[in-house]
Amino acid sequence: MAIVLGKPGVDGLGEAVGALRDWQYDTAPMQLHPGDLGWFWRSGTESTAAAVRTWSRDGRILAVGLLDGPGLLRLTIAPDTQREEELAQQLVEDVSEPERGVLPSGRVSIEAPVGALVQDLLFEEGWSADEPWTPLRRDLSKPVEGPGVRIEVVGPELAHVFTAVHRSAFDGSRFTEERWHAMAAGLPYADARCLIAYDDQDNAVATVAVWSAGPGRPGLLEPMGVHRDHRRHGYGEAITVAAAAALQELGASSAMVCTPSSNVGAIATYKAAGFQQRPEVPDLCRDA
Repeated sequence: MAIVLGKPGVDGLGEAVGALRDWQYDTAPMQLHPGDLGWFWRSGTESTAAAVRTWSRDGRILAVGLLDGPGLLRLTIAPDTQREEELAQQLVEDVSEPERGVLPSGRVSIEAPVGALVQDLLFEEGWSADEPWTPLRRDLSKPVEGPGVRIEVVGPELAHVFTAVHRSAFDGSRFTEERWHAMAAGLPYADARCLIAYDDQDNAVATVAVWSAGPGRPGLLEPMGVHRDHRRHGYGEAITVAAAAALQELGASSAMVCTPSSNVGAIATYKAAGFQQRPEVPDLCRDA
């Protein structure tokens, strides 16, 4: 059977999310997580569907891609087909020809699991290593310590607080209350939580969203941020510990996060919260 490149549409998002859930396991290389789609969902269901690509054979999804910004494809492949030559060749062809509707012409980047054959073939085609990222992971088989600050789980009544802290933490963010509601209405949010940390003056100081892929599977932190007026007081560490505890309550086997290797402050925060640094992973890029 031929491998078919598809756009799942709104009705097909559930199948794509389900495939991503099934592909998560603790020893896997850093890869696209259902929480990545969940965070993207803040743009709305239709926009999320328009950004997703699938590769299928005989009705089974073999790979899922998310167009996460101009010229960036985040790609994940089913564990048992990551070294399959037919699939890897098809992926390379589809990302290399702009008319196929995956990546435009010009400078583009791909995030793909380390060890997948598609990475080897892209290098052979002249692609090169781009920005390095640092994955970190915390095992959740043992009880998680308390965060040391008050933590609230976000519902609709706290959405405005969550989004305000997020905008302060991330320069240029356009995350609004309306977008939080769009995200919370998305399929992956059924197994997700948003948290707010408060200081002893009752100020909202940090936020995080956590995404479960189901019991016994690794969960994702995406994103975590500290209000610009409350940095360097340990609130990043505190909200990260709370995130690990929330994922443990959701049944996750581990908590993972990935940040640009240049963000040494974030890496130090995650390590202080009990996360173990793993080997760097690079994006792949093709120049114009």
